[in-house]
Amino acid sequence: MREAVTDDRTTTLIEAADRLDRAHATGEPCPPVRDLLGDGDVAAAYAVQQIQTERRLAAGRRVVGRKIGLTSGAVQAQLGVESPDFGVLFDDMAVPDGAEIPVGAVLQPRAEAEVALVLERDLAFERHTVADLIGATAYALPAIEVVGSRIRDWDITIVDTVADNASSGLYVLGGRPTLLRDVDLRTVGMVMERRGEQVSAGAGAACLGHPLNAALWLADALAALGEPLRAGDTVLTGALGPMVAVAPGDVLEARIEGLGSVRAAFAKTQPKTEEGR
Repeated sequence: MREAVTDDRTTTLIEAADRLDRAHATGEPCPPVRDLLGDGDVAAAYAVQQIQTERRLAAGRRVVGRKIGLTSGAVQAQLGVESPDFGVLFDDMAVPDGAEIPVGAVLQPRAEAEVALVLERDLAFERHTVADLIGATAYALPAIEVVGSRIRDWDITIVDTVADNASSGLYVLGGRPTLLRDVDLRTVGMVMERRGEQVSAGAGAACLGHPLNAALWLADALAALGEPLRAGDTVLTGALGPMVAVAPGDVLEARIEGLGSVRAAFAKTQPKTEEGR
């Protein structure tokens, strides 16, 4: 009986992963996966995320870090949770500062400005202190995360977003590394503009009270899973202000006090195919 239950569960997890993968491959958002996994089964959602991670690794992609989501108290309340979530960053998700992002590269894209940390040491303790985290961080960078959802109309619960790799899409890093001793990440102000018009604003304290608090939560959560953060990893610590919907042709620039600026540029039209030339 136990083996049959396990097989049924595995089949369900694979079905959910397949649904999300089809949406990504076809560019057509899918229904929520909570109908398969259960409304509050976050463990199942992370199992689906792991299936997708293994598939991407098998396809030749490389893990380069992690992203933290749900760092806003308001968003946590909306989804009925009391802690953040996380997703995996792959090498092909990184976009150079200002490089054009093709139409359709991210389904239902939205953008948010964040602080990124780049590590120079592993964080493999069972429990970490802020001093551990600071000592392991090489530098901080400004970042724009282009989040997206394979779920139709962003109709998500915590289960849907976790299964969907924490609604990951792409990310852009600024090019001026800053040592943590030279900036107070809690008090930094952020402004994001679309062609000169302000569309989002916030501060470091909006991210779990301090971006380092979010990174500390992630370090402990991953260590508990036996998958600790490693030297060289990039950590997107969470939004400093409201997410912004983006459209073809948009150019977004985020400025974070003490860290500099970063731009995300979106192509106006779909690239032409050989048949369409």
